[in-house]
Amino acid sequence: MSEKILEVKNVTKMYGDRYALRNVDFDVYAGEIFGFIGPNGAGKSTLMKIISGLSKPTTGEVFICGKSVQKKFESAVVNLGAMIENCQVYGYMTGRQNLNYYSKLYKGIPKSRIDEVADLVGMTARINDPVRTYSLGMRQRIALAQALLHQPRLLILDEPTNGLDVNGVIELRQTLRALSAKTNVSILVSSHILPEMEQLCDTVAIVDKGSILEIRTLDELHEKNGSGIQRLRIRVNYPNYAAKLIYLKFDVPVEKAGNSIIVPFNPDNAQKIINALEQRNIKIYGTKIETKNLEDIYIEILKEHHTGNIS
Repeated sequence: MSEKILEVKNVTKMYGDRYALRNVDFDVYAGEIFGFIGPNGAGKSTLMKIISGLSKPTTGEVFICGKSVQKKFESAVVNLGAMIENCQVYGYMTGRQNLNYYSKLYKGIPKSRIDEVADLVGMTARINDPVRTYSLGMRQRIALAQALLHQPRLLILDEPTNGLDVNGVIELRQTLRALSAKTNVSILVSSHILPEMEQLCDTVAIVDKGSILEIRTLDELHEKNGSGIQRLRIRVNYPNYAAKLIYLKFDVPVEKAGNSIIVPFNPDNAQKIINALEQRNIKIYGTKIETKNLEDIYIEILKEHHTGNIS
């Protein structure tokens, strides 16, 4: 098994009598990209601040490379690089000048390291240009290079794709995947863009109201929740009536989504279902065969939790 880089042990954070985090417990291994997904206010940013030592847990402890963040702060965070909330880069400086400035905050970083991290994040061609001329995606990559200057074992990224356009999101994902492969750095990342997390992460934790509902690798999550199973989406004029009709006539689970109903795709039943709707004068505006993805799984787990099926 790979080396354990991050250990979060029974972390709870309270503000007065309100739980921001409740008994959070997980590990991250060398080279792993570990994603946190959950709604706003779920506790993702609070947890990342606690791991970074920017906030103290009410109870529990965090270890980075075996060192306690709470008890041996300096020896723990020397292994940590972070981008939390806004990236801090100076527009009037060049990318190189920004990195040179931040490198002086650490001991023993050679000037050659600036070119190394610029290459790692794909900014070699623009490193000598003023940051004010960079796109937001380029600024994010320079901030990422800054976090990598001291060769950390763990990198924390809180909503790193916020404000990025489609190209910026794709470029950042490619950069992070390449970074993990080349340097074996562990990456802990939060985002609300679930399709992107599905392409980026090895493992995901679904968090809601301060508690972790599920932690699994992407493969395990897909297997457990039937990902890859095809579904038939049918857009109709009366989705409530259509859903009830199909459920009673065919005894299959039916999900409503806006003006559509969604049923498990079965080639033998698909045309029969469409015919049954048309016979009841329900207008069909379109059909689509689709595959369950991380977003679908996430919604299902939250629904189960809110209806009390997850303890």
